[in-house]
Amino acid sequence: MSYTIFHERDLEWHPRSEGDPRLVAPLSDALTSSRANLFRYPPGAVGRRHIDPIQEEVFVVLEGTLTVHLGEGEQPERHELARGSVLVVQPGTALQLSNRGDEELRLFIVGAPPERGETVFQERVE
Repeated sequence: MSYTIFHERDLEWHPRSEGDPRLVAPLSDALTSSRANLFRYPPGAVGRRHIDPIQEEVFVVLEGTLTVHLGEGEQPERHELARGSVLVVQPGTALQLSNRGDEELRLFIVGAPPERGETVFQERVE
């Protein structure tokens, strides 16, 4: 039997990339067939709009409200997902995540398979 328990107080939070206000606590080292991370988006934080051709993803809103743009083109669908909401995105779907609210957004994100395809980045939605 093999398992891993993560306690919030022990998580190591890191900037997603240099200059990015989003923080990530990686959980993937404990997984073999998928990837998982916890994310913290401060108010106003916006992720990169992208398409992953291989990986399906599940987004669970733990705190705050997630604003997500789904689909391609200049006018993708915009959805507001409150705490407790779950979004499932199939491979090949354009998406952009953001926190348009006044409080921190916390997300649990799982993707499978763990390998990523050649991610295609698109112009940001405002």
